[in-house]
Amino acid sequence: MLIKNARVVTRDEVFNGIVQVEDGVIRDVARGTTSAADAQDWDGDYLLPGLIELHTDNLEKHLVPRPGVEWNTDAAFVIHDAQVAAAGITTVFDALAIGSRSNVGLRGRDTQTRCAQALHRFSERKLLRAEHFLHLRCEIATPDVVEVFDTLKDHPLLRLASVMDHTPGQRQWHDRDQWRRFQERHGKMTDEHVAATLVALEDEQQRFADRHRHEIVERCKALGVPVASHDDTLVEHVQQAADEGIVLAEFPTTRVAAEAAHRHGIATIMGAPNIVRGGSHSGNVSALELAKAGLLDILSSDYVPSSLLTAAFELVDKADWTLPQAMATVSAEPARTAGLHDRGAIETGLRADFVRVTMLDALPVPRATYRAGERIV
Repeated sequence: MLIKNARVVTRDEVFNGIVQVEDGVIRDVARGTTSAADAQDWDGDYLLPGLIELHTDNLEKHLVPRPGVEWNTDAAFVIHDAQVAAAGITTVFDALAIGSRSNVGLRGRDTQTRCAQALHRFSERKLLRAEHFLHLRCEIATPDVVEVFDTLKDHPLLRLASVMDHTPGQRQWHDRDQWRRFQERHGKMTDEHVAATLVALEDEQQRFADRHRHEIVERCKALGVPVASHDDTLVEHVQQAADEGIVLAEFPTTRVAAEAAHRHGIATIMGAPNIVRGGSHSGNVSALELAKAGLLDILSSDYVPSSLLTAAFELVDKADWTLPQAMATVSAEPARTAGLHDRGAIETGLRADFVRVTMLDALPVPRATYRAGERIV
């Protein structure tokens, strides 16, 4: 494949040029044009590196498309994969939440295990458009999280784990009233029910959280799987992560936590929807504030795949970043953090993962996505 008249975005600059692909690898990137008859003319559209997503819950929306409606796992996986590819994502880490108080339901052990099995099966048969890896989100304040981790630790696509504690009063939900408002989005709860739930959850947090976090981190070290902390709020949270050798701070909830992460050399990842919406849905620190302060390294689409590309362009408009700098948050930096050294930039010798994007006013619109030189959508 030979592409001409593209606005090529490399690690450092943007220019009109050509890109040549051979055997799934980028063979040449150059300014100017070509007279070759077989060159594809991109009419000035952007040629961007394929997006890399380290943490997405998007699959869950297809597993339960409406409250109380459970969908077939395989069918949910197919449309989830198509959706992320259409958003320009060529590498995706599917974040499966393990650790629950029930074997049933969206985040129950049975559902998450079926999802992990489906990921393996689809990947083995090469039926997925994007390349998928497994990210185990470990809810440490639950009785069964270590047991479930042990059933999945040998999954061939496991590349990342994160340690989470969503107990009311902790981290993301340090404000219990904010937690209650979030829980009541589908219906009110009585004061008595809220009080009983808080007592039960806080009891489990005291019994399990510290021990299970240590056990998960140690297992990941033995496996060579990088670990992310989740919703760091205090400097002490970041210090603990640094002492454990954690490499990624997912969604720090305060600026002081993000500053501490940078002092320790821990990369910060924030939600792209936070950028697009102009703030956190749970009342935590603004991702745009961190970007302006130089404290944002990576973006995640989290629960909206299309937000990843949109947010990168909004960093240019709202944080005064260059486009190469903004695109690095969704390509080069997540690739580096995850140890994927064969992709993440438009560069000779790297895998030919890229996306064609045109602009509709200020909105970037993906027109075609390529993985290893093959068009996948």
